[in-house]
Formats: sequence, structure tokens, C-alpha cells
Amino acid sequence: MYDYLLSEENRKFREEVREFVKNAVPPSLLKKLDKDEIQYPTEYLKALAKQNLIGVRFPKEYGGRGLNWESEVIALEEIGELGSSLACLFSLPSICGEALNKFGTEDQKRKYLKPMCEGKKCTAEALTEPRGGSDFFGATCTAEKKGDNYILNGEKRFVVGAEGADFLLVYAKTILNPDIDPRNSLSLFIVDRNEDIKVEYLFGLLGTRGGGAGRIRFKDVEVPQENILLKEGAGGQIFYQMMVPERLTTASGFIGLARACLRIATKYSTKRKAFGQTIKNFQGVSFKISDSITLLDAVRAMVYNTAKSIDAEAPASLQRRLVSESKKFSTKACWKVINNAMQIMGGIGYTTVYPIERLLRDARLGEIWTGTTEIMNLIIQHEYYKEILSDKWLGRDVEQDALDSDAEEEKHFG
Repeated sequence: MYDYLLSEENRKFREEVREFVKNAVPPSLLKKLDKDEIQYPTEYLKALAKQNLIGVRFPKEYGGRGLNWESEVIALEEIGELGSSLACLFSLPSICGEALNKFGTEDQKRKYLKPMCEGKKCTAEALTEPRGGSDFFGATCTAEKKGDNYILNGEKRFVVGAEGADFLLVYAKTILNPDIDPRNSLSLFIVDRNEDIKVEYLFGLLGTRGGGAGRIRFKDVEVPQENILLKEGAGGQIFYQMMVPERLTTASGFIGLARACLRIATKYSTKRKAFGQTIKNFQGVSFKISDSITLLDAVRAMVYNTAKSIDAEAPASLQRRLVSESKKFSTKACWKVINNAMQIMGGIGYTTVYPIERLLRDARLGEIWTGTTEIMNLIIQHEYYKEILSDKWLGRDVEQDALDSDAEEEKHFG
């Protein structure tokens, strides 16, 4: 649907990524990941790097391609067909690279962003804590300044890449005064892997397997002061910016998951026969296909519009709202599309004969990670209230169009 609006450059880029997905990732890798035989697919990341598909939005001087958000959405829709684990590992450099590219020093970009884009270093984001979850600013991980270093202590959980990353971006409290606004007490550090960083536990997951997701303990880990991003206390500011790639990459990748399932179910409906005819002739089946196509087109329209709005440098508050809407709508709609596909397939869709059951397990995480659907709702309404109640409203005052619009005493209930 969206193909006719793409530039020639982005059409060619889409075909390049599509060929990579088609030929560079063998089915055997996906099967090993799902059976937990591989905890971190290093060869996949090397293949991405060889094709120059890591950090495509970042400047060429740092190993990227200098492309835009629309290009990244295109890539993730294709890579999403591989499932959420490999889509997530494609997204991590985009998420962590956002902080490095926008807030890092030149030395930090040369030391971390460039080798990351070149596939020489793998990254991970250490954000969630065992007692934190959605309460990001309630973090208890601390980094105490001692001389030229910070001493990092605490735990992070659900770290994708806990088992494979060469360096991590770690949020920790540097201002312990309880009277200070917690939004100003966090800092973000680049932490190199060393023997003081312990992977305490690797999680068994319902789906999205193979990313080495685990719980990490930091015990008196020394971090050089030059590895702080932006400045002390700027962790909240960086986090708000990283919301954009965290949520838009999820929204984009899930289009691929759902698209793959719908394609399988649509083909199946032209072959499976019941009551003397193919099941596509039954409205109970074909209307599910229709509903799914509509949902996918709507998701794609929203996600691509969000990407183009960010590329056009929309205000930060609007970007936060749009990526939250995109993430919420995409994960919910794609979950529905995948379930429709399984229903069309019937019992065989529930088996491992087809990959729909794997992609359904993958998709369930969408409404939880990178901010739950409930947190998305919180952000959407917050930003909308600010917009509507501001003095910026330029539209018609439709309240005055009511017959009794002058009954001001009836409009207040305080």
C-alpha cells in the first residue's frame, strides 16, 4: 500500500533488506534460537554488518548510512518477518546509537558508535530493574564518584544482550539526595564488559528467544568519568529521546511479524478444503483476511506517518505522542492479525508445522516491553491534554455552535 509513496532510493533499500532477509538468515538459525540452542546470534549480527545494515540512520563517518527514520521503518518491516528476537537485535544499535549519536562526545562516537555500526562491538541497554518495571525514575542502581571514576553498583534485568554485548548503556543514580527530583538524579554511562559484571540469570522466555536476555549484577564496577553521556544528572533527558527509537522500532518490526502470518494464512485458505470448496470462499475466513488487511494498512499508515514526522523534526512532545500511539496501535493490531491467522489455519496453526505459533509467542511481548500499553496511554493522554489546553488552539470554537451555548452557568460543575 505504501510502496507508491516511497522514493526511488527507499524502494531500492527495501529490496536490499528484503534480499538479506530472504537469503542471509537460514531457517536453521531461527529454529536453534527458538529451541534455546543459541543464546546470542553473533553470526547474524556479523551478517548485518557485512551488508552495512547496522545503525543505518547514523552518519557515514561513524559507520552508518546517513539514512532517515522512514528508511529504518522500511528495514524493520522486512526484518520483522524473522520474528521479534532478530528484529530486536537489529533495533538495539538504533536505540543505543541514538544516545551516542545525539549526546556523545566525538571520542565516545569514535570508540563506541563507529565500531558498533561496523559490527565490531555489540551493545545492550540496561534500563529495567528487578523492582522497577515501568517506574524508570525509581531506579536504585547507583554510581558514586570516586576520583576519576564512578563506582557502579546494583542490578538490571531483562537486558537483551546480557550474554553477548561488549558494552552496555546503564542508567544509574548519581544524586542520592531524596529531596532532588528523581528525573534529575539519573545519569547514563557507557560500561565496557569486564569480570566485575556478572550475568546472574538468563531468562526462559515464552517467545523472542535468542537475545541473551538476563539479569546483570554490577558490583563495584569502575567506570571512567569520560564514559558518562552528556553530563551528570542528564539521564532523564537522554531517556526521553531514546523513547523515540525504542517505541518506533517495536511498532515497525511488528508489521513484519503480522504480515508474515497473514500471508501464510491467506495462501493456506486457497488450498484447504472443507464442505467441497476451499475455505477462502467462506465469509468466516475471508472476512478475517479483510479485517487483517485493513488493520495492517492502518498500522503501516500510522507508523510511516510517525517516521516522516520525526524526519521533518516535529516537536519533541509530538514525537513522544506519535511513537507511543504507533507502538500501542501496532502491537495491539498485529496481535489481532496473528490471532486471525491462527484461527484461519485451525489446529495446524497451533502446531510447530507452521511458524505462526512462534510468531504469536513473540508478539505477546509487544504490549509489555519498551513501555507497556498502559504507559503508552499515559503518555498519549498527557501530551494531548497539554496540546488542547494550551493557547495554541487555532481551530473553530465549536462550543459556540450549540443552541444554548450562552448558558455558561451550566458548563461548570466545580
